[in-house]
Amino acid sequence: MKVDLLIHNAKYVVSVDQAGSIFELSSIAVTNGRISHLGSATELAELEATEVFDAAHHLIMPGMVNSHTHLAMTLLRGWAEGVNLQGFLERVWAAEGAIMDEATCELGTELGAAEALLSGTTTALDMYLNHVATHRGAVRVGLRHVGGPIFFDFPGLDGLEWNERISYASTWEETLSEIGGPHVPIFFMPHSCYTDSPEHLAEVAALATKFKARIHLHVSETVAENEQVQSLYNRTPTQLLKEVGVLDHPTIFGHGVHLSESDIVELARTGGAVAHCPGSNLKLGSGIADFQKLRAAGIKVGLGTDGCSSSNDLDMWQVLRLAAHMVAFKNSPAEVDLAAIIRAATIEGAEAIGLGDRIGSIEIGKEADLIALDLRAAHLTPIHNVLALLVYAAGRGDVTDVWVAGSRVVASRVLTRISLEDVISRVEERCLKLAGLK
Repeated sequence: MKVDLLIHNAKYVVSVDQAGSIFELSSIAVTNGRISHLGSATELAELEATEVFDAAHHLIMPGMVNSHTHLAMTLLRGWAEGVNLQGFLERVWAAEGAIMDEATCELGTELGAAEALLSGTTTALDMYLNHVATHRGAVRVGLRHVGGPIFFDFPGLDGLEWNERISYASTWEETLSEIGGPHVPIFFMPHSCYTDSPEHLAEVAALATKFKARIHLHVSETVAENEQVQSLYNRTPTQLLKEVGVLDHPTIFGHGVHLSESDIVELARTGGAVAHCPGSNLKLGSGIADFQKLRAAGIKVGLGTDGCSSSNDLDMWQVLRLAAHMVAFKNSPAEVDLAAIIRAATIEGAEAIGLGDRIGSIEIGKEADLIALDLRAAHLTPIHNVLALLVYAAGRGDVTDVWVAGSRVVASRVLTRISLEDVISRVEERCLKLAGLK
């Protein structure tokens, strides 16, 4: 049998399958974008392949899933420092109003997608303005980009009135088809319970019913948010979302730092998920989501970076490490489950956003979203525990090659679909327009 790609003789294949299998001296074959063979290097050596990747000295694992981010905010990296969430929003919204038109959102997302792929993230759940332009930019680079229409009560920085937002949402499935790119689910993205009224949230929920869409929004990121929603509606954000019908749909909460016990029970009951963003939450002083408690309740927990204007980068390796450290800090070092941390960045993140049947683990039949790490490094030597190596030692500089749906989008640390130098040049030129705001 002839295959399209043979990733041959990997030192380790970290499958993240249900059993947590780690294979040594193994190979993976890809046909029509999907994993068609997985076995020992000896067994698969006779396969005829159009392309062969020599994975000797490499570790192969699923590409990471960033379950909450704002990719175009790469353009605002370092813009809002030394502030809490409210101060951050004030600074960032002013900058966004100055430069974040459709073309700039597309450019910023190109840069964000490039940063993500080069660091080993193959999928991102991305909430941002001008969603058509951002999706177009990310797909151009090769990222599996899960975007969608964003909803605010007010016109906002994109200038859209509510009826225009509804109109965009009604054509989103068609737009996804027109732009193309790797398969992604339909998402609608109201910003939060403090920027979207109960009536409007109910309208988004009804629209999600019509289009069989999933929903993503910020929930209980700060104590101040909870207090504001409680003051306005005498409800927690989760209770409000239940009442307006949002939780009747697969929903992923961005942050979920300050969920009450009853909120957690309700989210688990409805099959909802949480995108845990420890780096952003620590930097803004928002608090620390309880990773252990959420997972113990049966809630799927993915990991996310948030946007670069709060977390400063899109490095999921740092997020892995912080998530583990936060469990040790809140609970104890003995409770750090390295496999669970890696699952949150891969298969559970994929399941949280509705892609668990396609990506997130290395199994026959799944789409080949894969990354290769070169293990020939001082900081990766010796290897006594592969999972500890990934959580505590590996980093984005170790990622050499990346495949999305079987297509090699990073080859020997170089993007294959766009010129990074060109993107950087255009970004630097565009960001000169921010100089007057400082």
